[in-house]
Amino acid sequence: MLSGGCQCGDVRYESAGEPLALYVCHCAECRKQSASAFGMSLQVPRADFRVTRGAPAFWERGADSGRRLRCAFCPRCGSRLWHEGVPPGRTLTIKAGSLDLPVDATGAIHIWTSRKLPGIVIPAGAPQFPEEPD
Repeated sequence: MLSGGCQCGDVRYESAGEPLALYVCHCAECRKQSASAFGMSLQVPRADFRVTRGAPAFWERGADSGRRLRCAFCPRCGSRLWHEGVPPGRTLTIKAGSLDLPVDATGAIHIWTSRKLPGIVIPAGAPQFPEEPD
């Protein structure tokens, strides 16, 4: 069972399903959203995910892939919590920094590496894609 929530604790969630993938995204939108060099997202089955406290707010935006994303965040502290496709698909991606326990980034898949910041080193052998994989 994975659990997590926002910085102030108003919104909490759980995911009972086995994570499908961990993505490290180097696109400009993920850098802005995370206020860091990249964003980390853990893909999980939508059916196994539920909000256990509070009610997130949502913001919708276009993605570099041409798809639309619905972004969940805490209406009080603003912490980004997860992203889901528009229309919703079978999975969603939890913002890894919102989890209670840290993720193991050893097997992370690096995407949008064509936009990574100079000086960021991707570990040797890590799966990587210049854009978003199919």
